[in-house]
Amino acid sequence: MSFLFKTIFYQPILNLLIFFYNIIPGHDLGLAIIVLTIIIKLVLLPLSKMSIKSQKALTEIQPKIDEIKKKYANNKEELAKATMQLNKENKVNPFSSCLPLIIQLPFLFAVFQVFRDFGKNGEILKYVYSFVSKPENISDFGLFGLLNLTKPNAILAVAAGVAQFLQAKMMSTQRPAIKTPGAQDENITAIMNKQMLYMMPLLTVFIGLSLPSGLSLYWFISTALTLLQQMYIFRKKKIDGVIEGEVIKK
Repeated sequence: MSFLFKTIFYQPILNLLIFFYNIIPGHDLGLAIIVLTIIIKLVLLPLSKMSIKSQKALTEIQPKIDEIKKKYANNKEELAKATMQLNKENKVNPFSSCLPLIIQLPFLFAVFQVFRDFGKNGEILKYVYSFVSKPENISDFGLFGLLNLTKPNAILAVAAGVAQFLQAKMMSTQRPAIKTPGAQDENITAIMNKQMLYMMPLLTVFIGLSLPSGLSLYWFISTALTLLQQMYIFRKKKIDGVIEGEVIKK
């Protein structure tokens, strides 16, 4: 398993990072990480798009799901049938929002290991492909000569946390307000979602303070790109909805 992980994920990411480090003027590791992040994001773009659309669809039908839960609170079989029917009618697959995130985990672990090992020249260079030039000495591990990306950095950790908060906040604001009477369970769920909205970014900052800041830089750029992608998808869907409404009126 370890051999497969290094062959499929670790080595390609390491070699891409080395390649960009070699060709970028000034051999700036930070810029190499940014370019690498963009490349990985482009590779995972279809999965990311699927995840965003699925999460948005789930938030839009959540009030209806809450009503079904309340209606069939004492009948699990009918609850399951009604939920499946609702998902089918709205073309929503609850697992499609999680699957892309799960698939992205090996990439995240590989990036973490690469950044962790990058300061150990002798250790990582043996994984460099023969057609990729091996830098004789990697002495600058910074971003524009300002930061050491093999060490934790509070600024990048906080930036990654803020980006994740904004990304999650945008997703949560797309959820329609729950107006069902006596919606105690729904209110509890809303409270839990709100807690997660703040807890996950705080956890990101906490983890970022103890890991190489190269990983925080990767997470910040990746989340910022996801945020931009969300903005585009939501804006496009809103425009498409307006156009469809005009067509129906005509």
